[in-house]
Amino acid sequence: MLVLLLHQLPEDILLLLFSYSDTQTLGRLSQVCKKFHSLISRDTLWRRIAKVSLNTGITRLGRDTFPQIALKERVKFSQNWKRGRCRQEILLRWSLLPWLQLDDQWLYLSQAADIRAYPLRQNSVSFQRRPVSVYTGHQDDVCRFVVNESHVISGGGDGRIIICNTCNSFCTAYSAHDQEVNCIDSRGHVIVSGSRDKTARIWSLCSNRLGECLHKIRTEDRVWSVAINPTLSSVMTGTACCGHASPLRIWDLQSGQLESCLGSDFRRGAGVLDILYETPSVVLTCGYDTYIRQWDMRASIRRSVMEWEEPHDSALYCLQTDGNFMIASGSSRYGVVRLWDKRQTKSLQVFFLSSPSSSSPVYCLRFTTSHLYSVLAHALYMLDFTICDQQHGK
Repeated sequence: MLVLLLHQLPEDILLLLFSYSDTQTLGRLSQVCKKFHSLISRDTLWRRIAKVSLNTGITRLGRDTFPQIALKERVKFSQNWKRGRCRQEILLRWSLLPWLQLDDQWLYLSQAADIRAYPLRQNSVSFQRRPVSVYTGHQDDVCRFVVNESHVISGGGDGRIIICNTCNSFCTAYSAHDQEVNCIDSRGHVIVSGSRDKTARIWSLCSNRLGECLHKIRTEDRVWSVAINPTLSSVMTGTACCGHASPLRIWDLQSGQLESCLGSDFRRGAGVLDILYETPSVVLTCGYDTYIRQWDMRASIRRSVMEWEEPHDSALYCLQTDGNFMIASGSSRYGVVRLWDKRQTKSLQVFFLSSPSSSSPVYCLRFTTSHLYSVLAHALYMLDFTICDQQHGK
């Protein structure tokens, strides 16, 4: 009678057996022998676990946004996000109102009238504090900017929009609004901007039509946030909520005409400061009313289906999502960054990046599967979730 030991079984049989194991069991099995360690490092064994874990880069649509990092490592990072285990570091200091974007391996940061590009080194503990590129041209501070493929598109306190090509450093500037450009978004060949002058405007990003205003939308209220639907069919504006029952309105991108309003129970002054399309039918919003709201944008529904309340009654300036279960939000006081699991009503973790004596809002935050970057009035902070238990003192 032939008897095979476990490690002598064919690889496909072992992979099938291992696929029924949880995270802890897989970790222990990987320490048995080199063969097990090699098999358990394969992404196929971790995909099921990664789909239900926080911020592993696997979205609800099945996309993998960080294929360069092994799923086994991302599941390890996910446990750190869930437990709040990270290393905090101040990367840069200033006295400004900054904005931040991540694009592949680059971190873009606005400082006064400039936008600076810093390389991100995922496998290095160091951050290169000297920018590789600087995009300039505004006569006042940059209020908001967005990165769309090879373009850095910014709106400033001078009312202008500047478009810089990252490939050839060619820049185009034009007067866009009568007052400062509070918010801006761009997808495909379209730019949408919003201003204190109570208008949102749709612009062409085509090379032969730069600076051409396609539509002028009169919102009759100051515009704090804009977001373009990924299908390029509509744009959503978030206003100060001083002139209408709802600060959230949807406009047809082709005609500039009002399609619909979202919600009707906003109190006066409950302006919307950030809008994020997670999918074409799922939108997240936050603002002065201290709530994160998830909206179902399907035509037959178009209402808020989930809500999470900031427990310290602070306005929420910004938010970001992993496209699956995790949301990160930045509040208006004490540099508070909160992590939320959509499957729970209470926040998962909280990080205080500012002391009471130097309280600052979190103006913008962005994250990858391993790091979170947050900008306050005085500094750029990084939270590193790649630490191991030994580094955390456990």
